[in-house]
Amino acid sequence: MTQQFEIPVKPYRESDRISVALSGASGAQYGLRLIEVLVGKGYPVNVLLTHAALMVLALEMEIHLGNSLSEQKKRLMARFNIEDSELLNIYSEKDWMAPLASGSNTSRAMIICPCSMGMLAAVATGQSNNLIERAADVMIKERKHLMLVVREAPFNQIHLENMLTLSKMNVQIMPANPGFYHQPQSVEDIIDFMVARILDQIEIPHDLMMRWGDKKALE
Repeated sequence: MTQQFEIPVKPYRESDRISVALSGASGAQYGLRLIEVLVGKGYPVNVLLTHAALMVLALEMEIHLGNSLSEQKKRLMARFNIEDSELLNIYSEKDWMAPLASGSNTSRAMIICPCSMGMLAAVATGQSNNLIERAADVMIKERKHLMLVVREAPFNQIHLENMLTLSKMNVQIMPANPGFYHQPQSVEDIIDFMVARILDQIEIPHDLMMRWGDKKALE
């Protein structure tokens, strides 16, 4: 059963936060939009970026966040028009002192979006070689909500077996597989479809798109 989320009030606790990690898979747009919507609704967010994710952001979106954490935070805050610096925490891959590295200070939910097949394999086998993998391992052992928005095509047997392994541990596998029944008119509409599905699963209300069978949306 997923946990009902309420908008946190200040001062934020680390346990109020939602962690969003971007790996090096294609689909950086999904992760960045997810962060934007969450902070726009007042949810504090932990952001974790791999080096490969920074490269994908530059390649796919021409977004250059820089190398230092302070620079990355400053540029993301400017991009999302964030005034409250406490809404956004950014951690490096090797920050083992980060709160989310321990079960004593976990996030309420963690989404790896997009999730590469390498990251999937690392989480499925409990490697914990960097902060993202360790944080995911913590979410599993603490039985918290962990979602992997996987991005690959086609899947091979290794990919599928890793997904099944995690699914058996109640980790949610969400392929980056947007639908088109909402008649998207732009790339942004397609991105919002996936972000809407992610928000639905962690029970955060949104109005990113009409729901199936919503007659009011068709009027």
